[in-house]
Amino acid sequence: MLFAHAKTDFLEYLELEQNRSQKTIRNYDHYLTRLIDFAGDIQVTEIDKELVRKWRLWLNRLGTNNSDELGKATLNYHLIALRSFLKFCAKRDIPALTADKVELARTVRKQVTFLNAEEVERLFEQPDTTTITGTRDRAILELLFSSGLRVSELTGLDRDHINLKRREFMVRGKGQKDRPIFISQDAATWVERYLDKREDNARPLFARYSGSKKVDLSGNFHRLTDRSVQRLVARYALLAGITKHVSPHTLRHSFATDLLMNGADLRSVQAMLGHSNIATTQIYTHVTDFHLKEIHEKFHHKNPDED
Repeated sequence: MLFAHAKTDFLEYLELEQNRSQKTIRNYDHYLTRLIDFAGDIQVTEIDKELVRKWRLWLNRLGTNNSDELGKATLNYHLIALRSFLKFCAKRDIPALTADKVELARTVRKQVTFLNAEEVERLFEQPDTTTITGTRDRAILELLFSSGLRVSELTGLDRDHINLKRREFMVRGKGQKDRPIFISQDAATWVERYLDKREDNARPLFARYSGSKKVDLSGNFHRLTDRSVQRLVARYALLAGITKHVSPHTLRHSFATDLLMNGADLRSVQAMLGHSNIATTQIYTHVTDFHLKEIHEKFHHKNPDED
């Protein structure tokens, strides 16, 4: 079977049987198309270890707008897509290389950036809450830190998704998996203040305003985009005098860090973040390191005469 034909079957399988998002399907299509760009529309049986090795070398030298080489993480996305395709072939009894023969490139895990309590408070103080835009932005900052939502999950929220009285709701995250979200009273209060200032019945929870027009009485709102949220978080961090790079994901990291610092277990944090694998949540082990140091200093070889 030709690779291009098998690829089409694989993408349809992801959509119909795996219920993967359109974004994931587009990404897999992009990564696998690069194998065709390299090798041509070959037979699936021609994809062997040597071809994969040469493709990896080609990808490594492909480069980006900012670098002469493709990043290791991006390279791995291509290989993960190929492994998923090969697993699909095995399920459909299509003769192909086994997925375990495709090894991922070793990557150095980036250090997690998070805000401490004082930085979070400074960040919250920046929006001008006398305006509807500032009130919206304060609600966004509070909600991101309180819930651990991904930015795409936040911008996808509609009014009827969130229960401000119970302060909990469900969100559909990566892999089309639902998980419960719990928010603080402060976050609920600011979202309610924002909604009270709105004079429309538009569905999106967070709307985008342009120019000096604060409210569109027709209700014809544009949903706030992921990029807009990223920009506003970065802007308020700068105004707060926070020198580290701050993004919506930084607030997600800060949410997880705050939970662990206050005694939450890793499995609970995994569930609240929506991680399918506990290994992903273990990037927050830097938090437990602080506790270990405190325990060591408190209990190790302590002088009995000390209080």
